[in-house]
Amino acid sequence: MEFIIFLLIIILISSVKQINQYETGVKFTLGKFSGIMNPGWRLVFPVIQFYKKVDMRTKAVDVPDQEAITKDNISVRVNAVIYYKIYSADKAILNVENYYYAISQLAQTTMRNAVGQVELDDLLTQREKVSEDIRKIIDQLSDPWGITVENLELKDITLPEEMKRVIGKQAEAEREKRAVIIKAEGEVAAANNMAQAAKVLAGSDGALHLRTLQSINDISSDQSNTIVFAVPLEVLRALERFGK
Repeated sequence: MEFIIFLLIIILISSVKQINQYETGVKFTLGKFSGIMNPGWRLVFPVIQFYKKVDMRTKAVDVPDQEAITKDNISVRVNAVIYYKIYSADKAILNVENYYYAISQLAQTTMRNAVGQVELDDLLTQREKVSEDIRKIIDQLSDPWGITVENLELKDITLPEEMKRVIGKQAEAEREKRAVIIKAEGEVAAANNMAQAAKVLAGSDGALHLRTLQSINDISSDQSNTIVFAVPLEVLRALERFGK
């Protein structure tokens, strides 16, 4: 009798299972799903019952480098990180064999397909939009597994060396183009200002002479400058005649 009581106590103690706060247990009785085990101490009777724990916290999965070809036929290598969490523990256990492996594979294939639908310029300049499009697709496809995808970020986009050189030359040409445009705009503005100044001087009596005197004064302030006045030959010949 004492042995039976001792055996029952051992069985009862071994039947007590602890589910942590961040976990959910999925219980099976005689091989069939029989319920969800919330955090705390729960009874799982040996032989006839067993259970599996599911971590309900957000998980980060590093998606390895993937070779992909963009819509404009440029070969690139991309990798990403995906953040997801399980909202239904029973679906994660019953509907997919290994949800961690499944979500990783789904992210890889979806990322390659999504990159193939955009051009290289859009992939580089609209990375957030492409990431969000990939996230929505994975979130929809993983919903039967009880998984919600919270975020996905494209980390690195690696281009072939020849493409890097082409992009570098393109950027340099664009900078030179902007420099030429800015210089031309400055020359146009300067020409307009000079034309406006000439119009004002021509319309005011004595303004041109005052401007000439001011210019001579500015030049003569430096002793190293030499002022040469151009006098017509007719004036010099006239002065010669007066001298005779």
